[in-house]
Amino acid sequence: MSPVRRGETLPIYNRIAVLRAEHRMSRATLAEAVNVNVQTIGALERGDHYPSLDLAMRICDVFGLPIEAVFARAEFTPLSAEIYTKGRP
Repeated sequence: MSPVRRGETLPIYNRIAVLRAEHRMSRATLAEAVNVNVQTIGALERGDHYPSLDLAMRICDVFGLPIEAVFARAEFTPLSAEIYTKGRP
């Protein structure tokens, strides 16, 4: 059964803004790279819009990352927490 039932939606979280900052990339640059309007990138970053699978894959290709590194059903923990707590009990 689909995880999305009629009347229910599950959020899709993303790290687009963080990845753009790491790559010193503007919204306009990313929008051009994935062939969408710059407002679409803003809506994705705010969580106002969820990407199609095709758009999600194009975004991941720009950053050279697998889809699960950019998009998730659960909120991402801060990258600093992931880096500094690895290997600690």
